[in-house]
Amino acid sequence: MSIRPMQEPTFLILTALAAGPQHGYGIITDVQRISGERVRLRAGTLYAALDRLSQERLIAVDREEVVEGRARRYYMLTGEGATRLSAEAERLRAHADLAATRLQARLAGGAA
Repeated sequence: MSIRPMQEPTFLILTALAAGPQHGYGIITDVQRISGERVRLRAGTLYAALDRLSQERLIAVDREEVVEGRARRYYMLTGEGATRLSAEAERLRAHADLAATRLQARLAGGAA
């Protein structure tokens, strides 16, 4: 069975959590920064993704704390999540390397 490629928001959420546990707003701002301001997650979209990623055991709740009377939940990347993120990063790297090789051949006047 082959694993489907990740959607970009999923890849970015896992990438954000690879730096360490974060709460929802921290993930939203980190994803925006990582993507060069291109991807802006809405809270509803993020929490639906976090629920799905948690069910898939790619992330887990690290801890909860109360800030100004509101519960703040921190999420962390699991070992399985790190493995999946690494595999996806390698898949993307291989595609980018192939594209670069073909573009170099084209610019040099050949065909790859």
